[in-house]
Amino acid sequence: MQVVILAGGKGTRLSEETVTRPKPMVEIGGRPLLWHIMKIYAAHNCKDFLVACGYKAEMIKQYFHTFVMHNSDYIIDLKSNCVSVLNGNGIDWRVGVIDTGQETMTGGRIRRLRPWIGEQTFLATYGDGVGNIDVSALVEFHRSHGRIATLTAVRPPARFGALALDGDQVCEFSEKPQAGEGWINGGFFVFEPAIFDYLEGDGTILEHEPLERLSRDNQLMAYRHEGFWQPMDTQREKLLLETLWSNGCAPWKIWT
Repeated sequence: MQVVILAGGKGTRLSEETVTRPKPMVEIGGRPLLWHIMKIYAAHNCKDFLVACGYKAEMIKQYFHTFVMHNSDYIIDLKSNCVSVLNGNGIDWRVGVIDTGQETMTGGRIRRLRPWIGEQTFLATYGDGVGNIDVSALVEFHRSHGRIATLTAVRPPARFGALALDGDQVCEFSEKPQAGEGWINGGFFVFEPAIFDYLEGDGTILEHEPLERLSRDNQLMAYRHEGFWQPMDTQREKLLLETLWSNGCAPWKIWT
């Protein structure tokens, strides 16, 4: 099953990092966030990727073009330019890197990938969020209901400590828990090819008319993820992910 990763946005809310590179190429633990997202899927044997690029697409293309050389030892014959890889890097992914346009919106980027997706069920997510998503259970849930689309519903991480009050007395304090109420779209979608009937052009924003129409048509289901999920929209969130990784307690590291 192919995995589409939306990696073309400008990431203006993380401008400290994205002025020089696309947001999915911002590094956590010395690896682009894009690599972390792909590792989540690969842990569930989903290793066929289509990366929908836009802003600074050349950086993502260059990263994968030189991936083997940068992650393996090799011998190169400078006369013939023949390269012999000495040891594998353990990565057996197939990666398509497609420039879907600088100004194309999320739904439009998926639409542009149709020639490579074909008429098959496929996975999709954003290039700026990680979680300990059980992708296998997500796919099983999607197949069980027979609708066009499934999104992963998550509870957003709270920015501040939560208080339970009895009058003026604090009867419970929880420092920055997951929000106890309210579900939001966390990405990690599963789509049937009929989704393309809801995507009209480059200006189509997936989260607006397509998902709204799918909901009205009773074709959108939610897989509830109770575990860890964290976007990387700000410098503060980038530092949080970096701290979790460097401390060896990154919940999204579900691979071995």
